[in-house]
Amino acid sequence: MEDPAAPGAGSPPANGNGNGGGKGKQAAAKGREVFRSQRRESEGSVDCPTLEFEYGDADGHAAELSELYSYTENLEFTTNRRCFEEDFKTQVQGKEWLELEEDAQKTYVMGLLDRLEVVNRERRLKVARAVLYLAQGTFGECDSEVDVLHWSRYNCFLLYQMGTFSAFLELLHMEIDNSQACSTAVRKPAISIADSTELRVLLSVLYLLVENIRLERETDSCGWRTARETFRTELSFSMHNEEPFALLLFSMVTKFCSGLAPHFPIKKVLLLLWKVVMFTLGRFEHLQALKVQKRAELGLPPLAEDSLQVVKSMRAASPPSYTLDLGESQLAPPPSKLRGRRGSRRQLLTKQDSLDIYNERDLFKTEEPATEEEEESAGDGERTLDGELDLLEQDPLVPPPLSQAPLSAERVAFPKGLPWAPKVRQKDIEHFLELSRNKFIGFTLGQDTDTLVGLPRPIHESVKTLKQHKYISIADVQIKNEEELEKCPMSLGEEVVPETPCEILYQGMLYSLPQYMIALLKILLAAAPTSKAKTDSINILADVLPEEMPVTVLQSMKLGIDVNRHKEIIVKSISALLLLLLKHFKLNHIYQEAGDNNQFCWRNLFSCINLLRLLNKLTKWKHSRTMMLVVFKSAPILKRALKVKQAMLQLYVLKLLKIQTKYLGRQWRKSNMKTMSAIYQKVRHRMNDDWAYGNDIDARPWDFQAEECTLRANIEAFNSRRYDRPQDSEFSPVDNCLQSVLGQRLDLPEDFHCSYEIWLEREVFSQPICWEELLQNH
Repeated sequence: MEDPAAPGAGSPPANGNGNGGGKGKQAAAKGREVFRSQRRESEGSVDCPTLEFEYGDADGHAAELSELYSYTENLEFTTNRRCFEEDFKTQVQGKEWLELEEDAQKTYVMGLLDRLEVVNRERRLKVARAVLYLAQGTFGECDSEVDVLHWSRYNCFLLYQMGTFSAFLELLHMEIDNSQACSTAVRKPAISIADSTELRVLLSVLYLLVENIRLERETDSCGWRTARETFRTELSFSMHNEEPFALLLFSMVTKFCSGLAPHFPIKKVLLLLWKVVMFTLGRFEHLQALKVQKRAELGLPPLAEDSLQVVKSMRAASPPSYTLDLGESQLAPPPSKLRGRRGSRRQLLTKQDSLDIYNERDLFKTEEPATEEEEESAGDGERTLDGELDLLEQDPLVPPPLSQAPLSAERVAFPKGLPWAPKVRQKDIEHFLELSRNKFIGFTLGQDTDTLVGLPRPIHESVKTLKQHKYISIADVQIKNEEELEKCPMSLGEEVVPETPCEILYQGMLYSLPQYMIALLKILLAAAPTSKAKTDSINILADVLPEEMPVTVLQSMKLGIDVNRHKEIIVKSISALLLLLLKHFKLNHIYQEAGDNNQFCWRNLFSCINLLRLLNKLTKWKHSRTMMLVVFKSAPILKRALKVKQAMLQLYVLKLLKIQTKYLGRQWRKSNMKTMSAIYQKVRHRMNDDWAYGNDIDARPWDFQAEECTLRANIEAFNSRRYDRPQDSEFSPVDNCLQSVLGQRLDLPEDFHCSYEIWLEREVFSQPICWEELLQNH
C-alpha cells in the first residue's frame, strides 16, 4: 500500500489591515481561497471508499503459498518438474502421478526418501527438487489453480505420513552446519540466489508441509486430522532430545544477522518461523479461547466482548484535516480580528453549548424506542456531527453559509452508543477514593474501597458506578501471585508450571531472547522503507538477486518490483511473528514480554495493523514509553495514517493518539477537535481517565525512569525464581532424623572401595583422639 504523500504547505497569504480598504478585502478573499484550496488538497482522501479489508491471522491460502517464492525463482519451477519426471520415469512406466493408486504413491515416496540419503550433493539436490515438485502440487498434470492447491495439500499430507519432515529436518541441520558454504559466502563480494539453492529447496518443502497441514477444512478425513495433531506435537515439543523446531529457525535468524551466514534465505526462514509459531501456539481465535479458559480457571468474570469481533463491526471514520496542523500559525487570523467579530464569537459559543449537551448525555443507558421523527433524522446523525465539528475548524473570517448555520441544541444528533464497554482498574478506584477522602474527611484508608463513611451521597454513587465497570485482567492476578511467591517462597511451596507449547518455547528462548529480538528488529529496519540510504544495514536481498544483474530496462523494473515485494513480505512475517509471540507470552504470564479490485495491498495493510498493535501492547500503561512517542513526534505521522479508511487500523492509531494527548498540550487538542471526537467515539473509555486534560497522577516525568527499572527488576526476579533454581536449593527440606540419615543408601565412586582402607589408616587410626577434649566441646 503506497504511503500517501503529505500535503504541501503553501506560502501564507498577506492579511488585510483591518481598515476595510479594497486591497485588504482582496487580500483576505485571496487568503480564504488559498486556504480552501489547501484544505481541499489535504482532504482529498475524504471521499475515497472504505477499504474492504478483513483482518485475520493470514491472507488467503493461495496468497500465502505464492509469497514463498520470488519472481527470480520462476525458472526453478521448470527445474523441479524436470527432476521429478526424470526420476519418476525410472520407477513407474506408462503412468502419471495422478493416475497412481495411493499405495503406489506411498511406495514411490519411500523410494524417493531412500534416494535422498546419498553422499553426492548434486544427486541429493535433484531428489529434493523432485520432492518439492510433489509438495507444489504436481502442477504439470493439473488444469487449474484449484487443482494445484488440492493436490499440493494431498501430496503434503502423504509426504508427512511417509516421514518426509524428519528426513528434510536432518538435511537442514547439515546445511546449517555447512562451514564451507558459510565461509565461501562471507568471502564473496556479492551474494546471489545461487548461493542458497539447497537451503531454499529444503525450506520450501518444510514451509509447504507446515502451511498445507495446518490449514483446517471441514472435509478433512480422520487420518488427516490425526496427522495434523501429531505434526503439531512434533513441532511443539522436543523430540529425540532435540530442541523445538522454532528454536532452530531462531538460531538461523541470529546467525544470519551476525554475518556468519549471509547466504541464508532469510525471507523463507521468517515465513516458516511465523507459520510454525502460529501452528504450534495457536491462531488469534485459539488465543481468545485460551484467554476465556484462563479467566474461568482464575475465577474472573467472563469477557464482555471479543476485541477483534468488535473492530470488524466498526465503520471507518473520515480522516481529519491536515492543513490546520501544518500551517495553522500562518493561516490563522490575528487575535484582534477574532475579538472584533461578534458573529464568530457567538458561533463558537453556540457550538460549545451543543458540545456540552453532547458530552453530558449518558451514552451507556438503555435507549428508549425512537420516535418516527428521530428515525427520520437518524440517517443524518453522522453527517450532522461531522458538519458541526467542521465548523470548529472553519476559518472564522468566513461567515458560514445558510446550509451550514449553527444548529440548535434540539437538532444535535447523538450516537446510539459506544462500541466498547468501559473499564476501570482497582487502582483507579483507590485513587478516586483517596482524593475524595482527603477532600471531605482529611485522611485516607489505604487500599480500602468498601468503607464510605463520611463521604457525600454523590461519591457513593460514583464508587458504585466505578465498581460496576471494574475489570480485573489476567495480568493483574499473575502480578499479585508473583508478589506473594516472592514474599513467602517456603509457605506457598513450589509453583506448578504446566508444560504447554508456549511455556516450552519460552524456556528455550529465555537465555537468548534479547539476541532473537535484536536480530528480528535489525531485519525489520533493513526492510522498512526510508528516504535515507542504509549503509550499515544487513543485506536481506541474498535470496532475491539473480546471478546476472539485469541489462535491460524491463529486467530492471521487474527486479525492482521483486525487491519491494520481498521486503514487504519480510515486514509482514516479522510483524505477525512478534505480535503472536507477545500475545501468547503475555497470556502465559505477564512477565514474559503481528480482492483483485481492491485499491490496496493486503500484505502491507496487515503489516501496518500488526505494527500498530505491537506499539499499543508495548506502550499500554507505560508512561515512559508513551513519552518516547511524544519525543519522536509520532502524532503527525499517526494522524496522517488516519487517511486510510479502514476501521481496525484507525482504531489502533487513535489508541496511540489517545495516550499522548495529555502530553501534547492544550493547543494541539484545541486544533484537533475532530480527532478528539473520533477518539471519544471509537476507543474504549476508562471511567475516570482524564486522557483529554493531562491530570493523570501516574504521568509525572520524574517517575519514568523508576517505572522502567521496576519493570525490569520484576521480570528478572520472575525469570530467576522460575527458571534459575539450582537443584540443591537452600529452601530444600532437611532430614534431621539420625536413623533416617544413616539408613540412606549412598552411591559411592568406584575408587572409594579401593582406597577405603588406606583412608581409614591415614585419617582415623593414625590420628590420636583426645576424648576428654571432645566431650568438653560438646
